[in-house]
Formats: sequence, structure tokens, C-alpha cells
Amino acid sequence: MLKNYLKIAWRNLWKSKAFSLINIFGLAIGIATCLVILLFVQNELGFDRFHKNADRIVRVHFEGVMQGGTIKEATVMPPTAAAIKSDYPEVEAVTRIRNYGRPRLLAGTRSFNDNGFAFVDPNFFQFFTFPLLKGDAKTALAAPNTVVITRGLAKKYFGTEDALGKSISFKDGDNQPFKVTGIIDSVPENSHFRFDIFASMTGLPEAKSTSWMQSEFFTYLLLQPGYDYKKLEAKLPQTVEKYMGPQILQAMGMSFAQFKQTGNNVGFLLQPLTDIHLHSDFAYDLSPSGDIRYVYIFSAIAFFMLVIACINFMNLSTAGASKRAREVGIRKVLGSLKFELVRQFLVESILVTALALIFGIALLYLALPLFNDLAGKDLHLNFFQNPWLLPVLLLFGILVGVLAGSYPAFFLSSFKPVAVLKGKFTAGKKSIGLRSGLVIFQFCISIALMVSTAVVYKQLSYIQHKKLGFEKDQVLILPETWLLGNKHEYVVQQLRQDSRVASVSRSGYLPAGPSFNNNFMVHPDNNATRLVKTLRYEVDTDYLNTLGIKMSSGRNFSRDYGTDSSAAIVNETAAKMLGWSGDGVSYTISHTTNEGQKETLHIIGIVKDFHFRSLHEKISPLVMVLGDNTGSIIVKTKTADIAGLLGAAKKLWTANTLEEPFSYSFLDERFNATYKAEQKVGTILGLFAGLTIFVACLGLFGLATFTAEQRTKEIGIRKVLGASVAGVVALLSKDFLKLVLIAFIIASPIAWFVMNKWLEDFAYRIDISAWVFVIAIVLAVVITIVTISFQAIKAALANPVNSLRTE
Repeated sequence: MLKNYLKIAWRNLWKSKAFSLINIFGLAIGIATCLVILLFVQNELGFDRFHKNADRIVRVHFEGVMQGGTIKEATVMPPTAAAIKSDYPEVEAVTRIRNYGRPRLLAGTRSFNDNGFAFVDPNFFQFFTFPLLKGDAKTALAAPNTVVITRGLAKKYFGTEDALGKSISFKDGDNQPFKVTGIIDSVPENSHFRFDIFASMTGLPEAKSTSWMQSEFFTYLLLQPGYDYKKLEAKLPQTVEKYMGPQILQAMGMSFAQFKQTGNNVGFLLQPLTDIHLHSDFAYDLSPSGDIRYVYIFSAIAFFMLVIACINFMNLSTAGASKRAREVGIRKVLGSLKFELVRQFLVESILVTALALIFGIALLYLALPLFNDLAGKDLHLNFFQNPWLLPVLLLFGILVGVLAGSYPAFFLSSFKPVAVLKGKFTAGKKSIGLRSGLVIFQFCISIALMVSTAVVYKQLSYIQHKKLGFEKDQVLILPETWLLGNKHEYVVQQLRQDSRVASVSRSGYLPAGPSFNNNFMVHPDNNATRLVKTLRYEVDTDYLNTLGIKMSSGRNFSRDYGTDSSAAIVNETAAKMLGWSGDGVSYTISHTTNEGQKETLHIIGIVKDFHFRSLHEKISPLVMVLGDNTGSIIVKTKTADIAGLLGAAKKLWTANTLEEPFSYSFLDERFNATYKAEQKVGTILGLFAGLTIFVACLGLFGLATFTAEQRTKEIGIRKVLGASVAGVVALLSKDFLKLVLIAFIIASPIAWFVMNKWLEDFAYRIDISAWVFVIAIVLAVVITIVTISFQAIKAALANPVNSLRTE
């Protein structure tokens, strides 16, 4: 029985090759797009949900509201974990991570600095599910100076030798060796932390600190089964008042009640482990997080792409109904029942989908490397690692086949045999109305994607051309210059003497690139209740000149003033938040040091506001102090001979470091990298917009072909009566253009609303202008005309004698 259905289905598909190919190709693109986005979404959901007890683990983070803005940090103070564990029995266990960046390490005589390093509590591998390939999870980190490393790192450091028992050490400072006591597989890229080396926190002095003045520890709690974390979160203000309040606020001479009365507030909040990867928006976190909004956006695109492909199938199947009407009439006369005809048409639909599925998987294998490059992902379609994938694909194919073929099947099988055999068949207004509605839906999605892509690119262009308050062009950054040791000053002086260099500064604090977790709580010296949260930069006397940051009032730091060691420069926003008027030079500010001591700084100048963080955020208060930070050397160049300057800098670096590789970047590149996620979203949106339009045009081309065939005699009569080619083309085009115009009217407010929501994430943003919509409708019209013009012109140029011969 099935064999007969398949034979008939194959014969019918072969009869209408053009429509069949359009359907197969459109569905294949839709299926390939769906599969790509399915893999993308699966990856974006994150690895964290696979940890044992993931639903019971929460992370503690610190939030506050005060003058100068809000504090929202993923890190908390060293004693937080112990205090919470001690005071709340619903907490079964706690563990902490101290991010140590990418220090330079020694393994034997080899030096490395490209691997993430973290100190963790000894129970870390019992808390999180990273099975040890070698070693014991319970004891691997029990002793000080022990580490667990990934298998890839073990091979990189020690080759084919067994890494267990081997040692690694810091190259700078403390050369106390760490003993390798365990090996794990690589941490997945979609985990919210991605370290290669986990060192025992036992013996780390900061881990035992009782200070509530600094926050450097990512802290996790394991709650009792079934316990609602919100109940514990409601109790945490008691912890702040009991432990943090006395230590911080007493140094400022105020009580916690006075602190809150002035509109300030701080506290601990909890975040489920499974929410971290997609729902975090902290200025400083363990790794760049995903964004749940993009998961929704790309999931919607995949859904609509597949729907558009299915719409093409429905449209072309119902449009070609007249060609199948006589067949249906004869089969009904010969005794075929309606359900048999429905089954036959569904088999044809599923056959088309099966062919599209095969073609779609082939397209996926070809397109996935390109998508990985665009999205910065490492997605793979592996049937062996994911055995569930094959049955899901088969079910997916059947489901799409049934959904796409259900309406045509019931529509075609409902024909009255007497009417169609007498040649009185007409598609009817309902069928035409449905096809028009489906075309409108297709172009709604296409136009909305065109508008969205244009808005993303316009916002990115705005970011790239906005005046930032500092000069990012022709600024060379030499990172990790602390590796120069006592030769740091010599290298700086040599660079200053180069005729291609305008200015040189040294500071690890750069107004582009990763944010720093360096909150600095200050208040005017005469008003301890006006507490302002600022950021603190350590700079030298050449920092402002090198980066082109302008003074608003007062003066820059100077080597001629010995008192500048206790001086500070603030930005305009900080001055405003501190309640100052005038030039601010006569004011002083105070803050509490990590040791709980009060320190006073006198203000010598105010700089004009500049964007030292992403344009997602408003400019926040900033305090700059004179320091000897050797994190980076910042070089303002004045030459077109950048290659020559880099060569000289490399030679200077090599002569003054011991086998340390030379590296560099440019400030404008670091700035652009800040918006890498948005750039990728813009590129991917553009790609999917193009694919969506292409698939919609396939259907439009098929409908134009059918329309031209249906109106052959009408066109012949019009030409005999004197109609021009242009008139015939306009006749065939106007109905489709009406549908595109209706789609534009529907799509425009939807696209405006969605993109306005997206732009709300930027503190500095464009307004969505009318020309974006004008371009979208012009493009849509042009694409429509180009798509249907071939068939329209072909019909208009046809000899009317041929079309009227049978009359």
C-alpha cells in the first residue's frame, strides 16, 4: 500500500518539477536554518544546568544603591560564605572561586600565560560536576599548593608524560611550586566559568581574611532539597547589618541606620546557577555571559523561516490545484474515498519534506563552519555524540510534512467530481484570500528583519563615530609590562625618545576593553553621609595627555608637586554627585581603606567626562590617583610608519625581557571588541534576513509563474486589443505589490517596538528614523518586482496567437 502511494507521489512530483524543486529548496533552507539555530540555542542554554544538584545551587552577589549609581557585582567579600553557612542551617555547603586571570606560569623551563587560573575551595570538585580523570575529588585540593588541571593543559605542559605529581609555578613573584593532584576534561565553552587550572585556596591569605572591605570571591551555596532560595534571600539583610555594617560604616563615623536614611542601601542577593549564563548583567564576571534575548530572537527567526518555507509549500500546492482537479475528480468517480486522497497528498508532502531534510542536512554541514566563524561558536552536528538527534530529525521531518501538507491535502481532496470533470473548477475566493494572507505574512517577517538589521548597523555606526572624550586612534597598547620588572622605566624612556612617538604613559587602566572591578566609595570630607560610589584609576602624570582627555578645571598631576601623592582628579560626573559647584579644586574627599582606616585626598582638578566603559552604561563617577601601575604601556603615535614603530618596540621588548613574547593591541581595536556581541548579532541578523527574503522570493516566483499561466488567455486578448508589454507587466505585478505594501504596514510598528526594546539596553543610542522604514519598503518593492518580472515579461512577450488558438 505504502509502496503504491510512494510511486504515485514520485510520479506527481516529477510532473511538476519546477514547483517541486522550489518547495524542496525552500524547505531545505528552512530546515538547515532551524537546525543551526537549534544547535546555537542548545549551546547558549549553557553547561551549568548539567551539574549535579544544579537546581539547588545559587550564587551570592552584591548590589547597592547610592550617590553615583548602582553597584552590581558578582563577587562578594571573603568571609561571606562562612558567615552565611554559620547563620543559616538551610545552607548545606558553600564553595568559592577567586579568579586569578592568566598569570605567567612555569612548567619545567617552559613559560605560559594563555590559560585561565583560579583559586577554589577544597570541596569545589564535590560541589560542581567535573569528574576527575585522574586523582580523587575529595582530597585533590585538600593541601596547600595543589592544583587540578585540564587534560589539554596536561598534554601542553608535560607532553606524553603523566602530569600527576608534576609541578608548575608562578614566574613572577612567588615561585612556590604547585603540585598537580588531579586531571579533568576541558571545561565546556558554554560554562559560566572557563578555567584550565584550579588551585587550592587552602593557604591563600586572602581566603582567610575577615575584611568586609573588598569583594573578590565568587561564592556559591548548596541549599537543602526543595528549599526556595527567595526565603533565604529575604534573610540576608541581617547578614549585611550584622557583619558588613559595623566594619565599613563605623570607619566613616555613621551607623547603618544613618547610612540607609540618606537613600543608600547595600545587600546580598541570590542567583540560581542555571540563570547565570543567560541572565547575568554584572560589570565584572567570570566570563562573558550569553543573553536570553538573543536566544528568543534567533529561536523566533528559526520558527518563522520554517513557517515561510511551509507557506511556500501550501501556496504552490493550492495554486496548482487546477492542474490536480481533474485527477481528483476521476479518482473519486473510480471509488477513491476522501481519506485515501488525503493520505496520498500527505505522502507527497512528507516525500518532499524527506528530500528537503536530506538536502537541508547537507546544506547544514556546508554552512556550519561559516556560521561558527560569524557567531564565534564551535557548533557540531554529531549523530554519534547525540544519538537522540536522528529520531528527532525523523520526527521533525514527518511533523513538517504533515503541517505543510495538511491544508493542501484537505483542500484538494474536497473537490466535487461532477464540477471539475465538466471543467467548472475555480480556486475560489477563500483559496485566493488564504494565499494572499500567507504572502503578506512572509513579507511581514522579511521586512521586519530588514528593519531590525538596519537599526543594529546604525547603532553600531553611532557607537563607532560617537565622540568619546578621549582619543582612541593611533594609540598603541603594550600589555603585561610588569614583566619588564626593574627595566620598565628604561623601556618607557626609550619609547619617549622615538621620533614616531608623541607621548607615553603607563597604567593598566584603559578606557576600552574589559571593565575593572575597582569600586571606590568616597564622600566629601565634610559630609560622611553623602557616600558616592566611584571607580578608581591609578595613572601617571602623562596619562591624560597621552589619551587626549581634557581638563575642565584645575590641573593635571605633575612631577613638580610632591603633595600629588595624596591628590586626586575626578570627572565632571563625580564632582556633580559630590555636590560641588565651581572648579572643585578646594575640596577634599575621604574613603575607608581595606584595612579600615580613613584616608583623605585633596582635589587638584576635574576632567571632562569621557566614556571609560561601554556605551551600554551612562558615564559614572571616576576618581584618578597618582600611582605606579605597570599593567600596560600606552603609546600615542604620530607616524604612518606603524610597522617600523612596532618593529622597534619589539626589539626593545626582546632586549629587556627574558624570553617573554612581544604582544600589542590598538586602543580602537579594543574599543570595537567591546561591541563584538552586537557586531555578531548584526551580521547574523543580516544573514538570516537575506535567507528569509530568498525563501519568500522562491514562493513568490512560483506564484508569479502560476499566475502568468492562469491568465495566459486574458493576456493574449489584452495584447490583441493593444495592451503594451509594460501594461501587461504592471497588470501582473500590481496585485503582488499591494500585498507587499500591506505587509509593510503591519511589519513596521512591530519592528519599531522590538528594536526600540533592544536599544533600551544602550545608555547612548540612536532614534529609529523614518528612512530605515523607507529603505525597507523600497527594497521589498524592488525585490518583489525583480522576482516576478521574469515571468511577467515572459508572459507579456508571448505571441497571443498561441494562447488564443483553442478559442
